[in-house]
Amino acid sequence: MDIDIGFWLTLAVLISGLIWLADRRWRLREHDSKPVRETVEFSNSLLPVFIIVLVIRSFIAEPFKIPSGSMIPTLEVNDFILVNKFSYGLRLPVSNTLVLPLGEPERGDVMVFRYPVDTSQNFIKRVVGLPGDRVRLREDGRLYVNDRLVERELRTERDLGNVREAVYVEELNGTEHLIRHEYRINPYTGEAASRTPGGSWDVPEGSYFTVGDNRDRSSDSRAWGMVSEDLIVGEAFLIWMHWESLFSLPSFGRNGAIDKVEEEQ
Repeated sequence: MDIDIGFWLTLAVLISGLIWLADRRWRLREHDSKPVRETVEFSNSLLPVFIIVLVIRSFIAEPFKIPSGSMIPTLEVNDFILVNKFSYGLRLPVSNTLVLPLGEPERGDVMVFRYPVDTSQNFIKRVVGLPGDRVRLREDGRLYVNDRLVERELRTERDLGNVREAVYVEELNGTEHLIRHEYRINPYTGEAASRTPGGSWDVPEGSYFTVGDNRDRSSDSRAWGMVSEDLIVGEAFLIWMHWESLFSLPSFGRNGAIDKVEEEQ
């Protein structure tokens, strides 16, 4: 379960604010008890820090760590990213209530949202279907949106034992990004067969259809349904660090925009 930092920051601001108000009313810093004086002074010194951090995380940008490989090759496990918190509108911390609409998700966006099955967790996927869209995935992995084939171009291909990995450059809404497919190799014939089950989905109003870029290793809208707009957290836009573990040095070689398609991969 993810730690709800927004909740604890809000609680810290509330408690520190109440202590500050009590100090203003009853001059607690002049109390005869030294522990009371020190607690009040310490709390008052932290209040502006808590407020600044809460405002930045709630309304400007919030850091996240990638916990799984569902967005490979775009995002790797242990990438640290920044999420734009105002691109889809300003939302209140904790309740996630939209208070100022500023924009809406577009096809191709990498979006962070609260997992519909367990809203205590945050998920990250790519938006492929908007409200009113029809999304179809063929068994060969080809993606259709409103009966139009989404163009893709093979970038690299390699055999990994009984699986063939193919990386494509896919274009959604005029923006290119990388996706990964796996194909099972028949040990007798050598033929490759897609691992993607086919399906078709209609996206209702107020909802979005999301998939992982690691198309055959992602739990997404194909498995648990649509993402309603009240679960949206923000748009992921930047990788700022990769850090495998506390016992390794962080790496900054992957820094930059999330959807940067290099000439060679």
